[in-house]
Amino acid sequence: METTMYNEYGSSNVSQLKQEENGMQKGNESETAFAELERGVHAALETYSNVHRGSGHNSMVSSHLYEHARDIVLEYMGLNKEKYIVIFCSSKRTNDLTSQLKSGSYQFLTSKEVGLPLGITAVVVGKKALPKGRPSECGGGTARLVAADWIIWNNGPDKFEAGTPAIVNVIAFSKALLLMKQYGKDIFKRLSQKDLSVNELIYKDELEKYSGLELMKELKKTLIGRGMIVPTMEGERRFVNLDNSASTPTFTPIWNTFREALRLPEKKRQEVVQEVKTICSEILGAPLENYDIIFTKNTTESINLVSENLINNPENNIDPVVLISLLEHSSNDLPWRMISQNSLIRLGVNEEGFIDLVELEKNLREYNLEYKYAKKRIKIVALSGASNVLGSCHNINEVSSIVHKYGAKLLVDGAQVVAHLKVDVEKEGIDYMAFSAHKVYAPFGTGVLVVKKGLLNYNLNEKKRIQLSGEENIGGIASLGKALVLLQRIGMDVVHKEEQVLTKRILDGMSKIPGLTVFGVNDPKSPQFNDRIGVIVFETKGILHNKLAEEMFRKGGIGVRYGCHCAHLLVKKITGISPVLEQVQRVVLTVAPKTQLPGVVRVSLGIENTEEDVDILIEVLHKLIQQIKEKPSGAQKKANSKAEADFQKQLDNFSQAAAQRVYA
Repeated sequence: METTMYNEYGSSNVSQLKQEENGMQKGNESETAFAELERGVHAALETYSNVHRGSGHNSMVSSHLYEHARDIVLEYMGLNKEKYIVIFCSSKRTNDLTSQLKSGSYQFLTSKEVGLPLGITAVVVGKKALPKGRPSECGGGTARLVAADWIIWNNGPDKFEAGTPAIVNVIAFSKALLLMKQYGKDIFKRLSQKDLSVNELIYKDELEKYSGLELMKELKKTLIGRGMIVPTMEGERRFVNLDNSASTPTFTPIWNTFREALRLPEKKRQEVVQEVKTICSEILGAPLENYDIIFTKNTTESINLVSENLINNPENNIDPVVLISLLEHSSNDLPWRMISQNSLIRLGVNEEGFIDLVELEKNLREYNLEYKYAKKRIKIVALSGASNVLGSCHNINEVSSIVHKYGAKLLVDGAQVVAHLKVDVEKEGIDYMAFSAHKVYAPFGTGVLVVKKGLLNYNLNEKKRIQLSGEENIGGIASLGKALVLLQRIGMDVVHKEEQVLTKRILDGMSKIPGLTVFGVNDPKSPQFNDRIGVIVFETKGILHNKLAEEMFRKGGIGVRYGCHCAHLLVKKITGISPVLEQVQRVVLTVAPKTQLPGVVRVSLGIENTEEDVDILIEVLHKLIQQIKEKPSGAQKKANSKAEADFQKQLDNFSQAAAQRVYA
């Protein structure tokens, strides 16, 4: 016999109780799904690195996870991967891309539709419908080979994903799609929210009592993926990450901020955005009354916004010219080519990677004071704060003084600076500065553009679109704020000093290795040593850069980066590629796109690195270069071949196990 229950008014509430029970069950399912999402993303962070063009176990795994995310999207949408490709965009870049596509040739899915504020849009495009020619947004990764006056663009989705994509957010997005297939499409929309205060979210953590060097030491212990054991041809080893210039790993307090921010109620998100703008303002010396702080997807998008602004706001009787240097990353070169190839000037650099200030002033005087080039005027000088190849840092104070003397504006590509040196935007006279959170220990897809008020002249609708696009990624913004707060508590002087100690140790060790050439400032006793960061590039006689980098991880468990590092002109200069050979490269790469061209190996330091890491690096390089000199016998070659085949199986198993931990 069924018992009828009544509420205080005497009516039956069996139905109500069942609804409440169902609601509780659905709530529990949402918590279970979110916990599984967190577990998968944390697993991805354990082997996180920048995707593609890198060596080492982490880069290999992250590349696999990122590319597999495209397959997951297509499977979720029921589309054939032979006919379609997936391009991951911010919402602004989605509009820019789809405006070039024919109606019906694409569809898209956003993280907002999924119920997670990740700032991701997956645009699914028919392969035959992709736009030809130059992409609407260009920069790092969009080009395969760059010369001073021509570009060979990349193929496939890389061409339309300028700069470092939001790798971790994309993995989280695709993991969420898998969970939605299991639990239902609205599983994350039903997730209960956590109304944390901004103080709890960004400033509170278990390391509050520490500061300075002590905080740095304690923070290292929270590195996600710390002590990861990887297979090598010499047996299992601890993985050594020396690829921080490409992207930085993260630490538990920053990860906690990211995951908690995903559950913030809508009303609280704008508070977080404003607080992180304040943090950026204070730490970077850019007062909010004088500067706008705009969140984007990465450094590349930030610089593209400035270049687009320049061409969209022409001045009467003025042909705008942009002056850059030979050091520049593609993200601070290719966007300026959108203006006009004839309106881009490149300053040369010396062997240590520094521009000539006399040459800088000569150019500015001739264009902007003496009017030697008709209506052409240098409007912007755009320079890297630190080279991602040679590690050299311009004296921004001196540069700024010269630039403003002749009425131009100064843009600083701060991608390689913010995590390593103290920056003071206003005092140094910087008009625009761009950088990315993924190089500041918050690899969750946020970029920043700091710009003096009144310099961006987008219309109100476009300004709002830019703002909303960047602010969709609340987790990325919150985690950037947390990372900057931690760096501030350590002190940038402490960070620089510790990295200089390790840089000196690397240079001293490399100087004792026969046949190894280090480019840039390679003598710790040089007066310019303090004007560099912990980025060291080198080559060896008798072995290609890609082979050496591969051997470093195969035999030493070391992750580095190799190639041209999206700074093709500079790398061709330091490796002695002549104009004739450059043309040969162009032909070869057109015919055989997978051909490996000359380049250099790069090691780059971060706050997680130790003297032990450096010693392992030097030991492995010594051993590898010695092995190169020794000619193996026939029997040794056979044994080596078998060992390599066995190792490849171990490597495949390692990669599959890592992917399983994330996506299973």
